[in-house]
Amino acid sequence: MDKLAVFGGEPVRKAPIYYGRQCIEQDDIDAVAETLRGDLITCGPRVETLEKKLCEVTGAKYAVVVANGTAALHLAALAAGFKEGDEVIVSSITFAASANCVLYCGARPVFADINPDTYNIDPADVEKKITPRTRGIVAVDFTGQSVEHDALRRICREHNLILIEDAAHAIGTRYNGKPIGSIADMTCFSFHPVKTVTGGEGGAVTTDDYSLYRKLMRLRTHGITRNQDEMVHPTDAMWYNEQVELGFNYRMTDFQAALLLSQLGKLPRFSARRKEIMKIYDRVFSEMPEIIVQKEIPESDTTRHLYVIRLNPERLTCTRRQFFDALYAENVCPQVHYLPVYLHSYYEKLGYEKGLCPNAEEYYEWSMSIPFYYSMTDDEVEDTIRAVKKVTEYYRK
Repeated sequence: MDKLAVFGGEPVRKAPIYYGRQCIEQDDIDAVAETLRGDLITCGPRVETLEKKLCEVTGAKYAVVVANGTAALHLAALAAGFKEGDEVIVSSITFAASANCVLYCGARPVFADINPDTYNIDPADVEKKITPRTRGIVAVDFTGQSVEHDALRRICREHNLILIEDAAHAIGTRYNGKPIGSIADMTCFSFHPVKTVTGGEGGAVTTDDYSLYRKLMRLRTHGITRNQDEMVHPTDAMWYNEQVELGFNYRMTDFQAALLLSQLGKLPRFSARRKEIMKIYDRVFSEMPEIIVQKEIPESDTTRHLYVIRLNPERLTCTRRQFFDALYAENVCPQVHYLPVYLHSYYEKLGYEKGLCPNAEEYYEWSMSIPFYYSMTDDEVEDTIRAVKKVTEYYRK
């Protein structure tokens, strides 16, 4: 159905505005170009410099950069020792990689429901899902808001579990003043172009545990080491390296590292603008009974990655699909984050069924992410608000 015909007149915007996009400036381009003109474009000095910079940003003792966020999660799950017969509790509202990393290791993801107000994993439901087979938790900082670390750490201590934090959305966020990246046993980041800072792709794992760090470093590069202490047949021959376990080629290029180094220098600026837009959206949408605004825990000083609006079905005559399509017709292009992971057809084949996480399923039925990123102009922010108001007015009960 042609929504323009339904609403009449011209759309709010002539050119589309999408839910997220990168901000690449001239100094970013110059940093990459300088690296490409150098001798080393992979496994070069900027990778090590980036890892040091990530330690500064996150407060972690160690950082291992990898090819993408999925690789970061995979290596963290492997380093945690998850294996066949184990269960790992995972957020239900997240990108599939947060659970797939458990499957990669042969373990079974067990999905915990979300807090209906914050949309993050609910510690109370986590406790309900623990069994003698539970070995860890993969908790996602959804939209950038920190998970409830105090509650999750208590659960992990009581049940001897390892906590992996999927902070793909949360670079720059703090929990009780402490940077995300230095709280969980391992924290995984993504640097995909829609994230706050980008390397085109790229990911990282941070940790304070030296033994985990060394294992992550080996697994990143085929399980090969040059460290004599890790070798079965040690030698000081300069040419010698030894594969001591089965690993992967999850390395990051030096020019990606150069881009990320440049981007990380802008993180305070990127974060401040995202917070500014979030406050504008919160102020406007909290006054609209047709829209439910995501709540934040007081402990989280959030650098928001996504801005989610949740429709109130008691106040609207439309479905989420109708509202979504109508916004698109106004050239304000939303996205949905996410289908509960266990509802993907692949997971259905594994035996997961609808009804596992009622809060997550209700959230999915009525939520969408609207345009939200650093380089949004004030006019684009205002046009997004105008479009949401226009569609809301049309479908208001």
